[in-house]
Amino acid sequence: MSNRTDSDIPPKGRLQDVSLPKILVYLNRNKETGTLSVSTEVFTKKLYLVNGEIIYASSNYDDDRLGEMLLKAGKINLQQYEHSVELLKKTGKKQGAILVELGYIAPKDLFWGVKYQVREIIYSLFQLENGYYEFLHGEVPEDDIISLKMSLGELIYEGVKRINNWTRIQQEMPPMDAVLKLSNNPLTLFQEVKLDESDKKVLTLVDGKRSIKEIIDSSGISSFDAMKTLYVLYSIGILEQKEKEEEEVIPITVDELMEEVSAEEKEFIAEVNEFYEKLPHLSRTEILGIKPGEDPREIKKAYYRLAKRYHPDKYYTSGNEDIREKLNEIFNIITKTYEEIMLNPDLIKDEAQKDPTERPLSPEDRAMQQFRIGLQEYKQGNYWGAADSFNWACRLDPERGKYWYYLALSLKRIPRKLKQAEEAMREAVRREPYKAEYYIELGNIYLKAGLRKRAKTQFEKALKIKPNHPEAQEALRSLVDI
Repeated sequence: MSNRTDSDIPPKGRLQDVSLPKILVYLNRNKETGTLSVSTEVFTKKLYLVNGEIIYASSNYDDDRLGEMLLKAGKINLQQYEHSVELLKKTGKKQGAILVELGYIAPKDLFWGVKYQVREIIYSLFQLENGYYEFLHGEVPEDDIISLKMSLGELIYEGVKRINNWTRIQQEMPPMDAVLKLSNNPLTLFQEVKLDESDKKVLTLVDGKRSIKEIIDSSGISSFDAMKTLYVLYSIGILEQKEKEEEEVIPITVDELMEEVSAEEKEFIAEVNEFYEKLPHLSRTEILGIKPGEDPREIKKAYYRLAKRYHPDKYYTSGNEDIREKLNEIFNIITKTYEEIMLNPDLIKDEAQKDPTERPLSPEDRAMQQFRIGLQEYKQGNYWGAADSFNWACRLDPERGKYWYYLALSLKRIPRKLKQAEEAMREAVRREPYKAEYYIELGNIYLKAGLRKRAKTQFEKALKIKPNHPEAQEALRSLVDI
């Protein structure tokens, strides 16, 4: 796990020492990409994460095979299962493909089955009390996976609900006399988790005054079920332990937290697109919808309102990748703006005192600011952050090829972003077609994608501009067989 501090979770260890929910929440908060392996003497199961979200899971345990899952779910019978296993051993084909070819299941059942299999593998890990884990940064399979569309909060919620060990849960919770409160962090507070009615009842009892024991005693459900609800909400960060001298400062109630945000899908998409397009041109006060010199408590309320409205989990199950990415960007900008104001309140006072005739920064100047921030992030190895800043630079000043070039370099280093990297580099080439380096990097992107002929063409174009360019010459020598 990268960029760790002393209080962080080690990249490998025992589940007895660090619970799976804590590991997953840590990886999610740090937007890690890689493979989390969990092993016992019997099996090894792997969870694949991109930007902190679980996209897939695999297992070498026989009971986790797709055929077993479909059999247990009643999608196939025992005879069909045994026939598919025979052919699997003879042909080496994947069991799912065999079942479809034999007509035992429809392609849509295969898709459902794989997603069901992945979820069950994930849920099974929450019941482990002994085992070893290891996180390998950056190792994610590119092919033959079906991405989940479930928020981490929902996965942990479902997984924890399957734990049936009171002692284990109690050991991972604060003491019974500890007081719980809602989190102050909107990213965790507003994540998507579908609570049932008994869970909601338990949550309404969290007021920053009652102890865990008092909440359980007042819940009206079994002590174990109430404890599990508190445990899952505590694990994913919706609830926190309140310190004895801490004042309640959170500007939101439990009722407000559970209130559904009403927005038709089409209207919400239009709203997100409009806000996203305006963001580069808005001041800090305009982003948060506050007045210059606003009271800090009102600023916080405005921030929480926007954080709930545009939380990335709000559109998590959608197949619209563009909207999900825009929500992530909007949420990050809102949070960054809020943090800047709270650290330096004079920023918005300055906005109030500015001469209305004073010329604001031009889009080109703001693009250069974002570009410089992106360069710092890139040098530090934060390619997600760099891509975010370079993307803003491209939007503000789209005619600068250099901005597109560095956006492509950042995207190339992010798993599953190679197509976007190619598109960005082609934009760089279109704007500055005389730069040999742009063609070389486009060629490198094609090489990484396995498109050797396309790569060769780009290296040849680079040599037409700079005939003695060593990198292009070396690349062409490696492609001499084409």
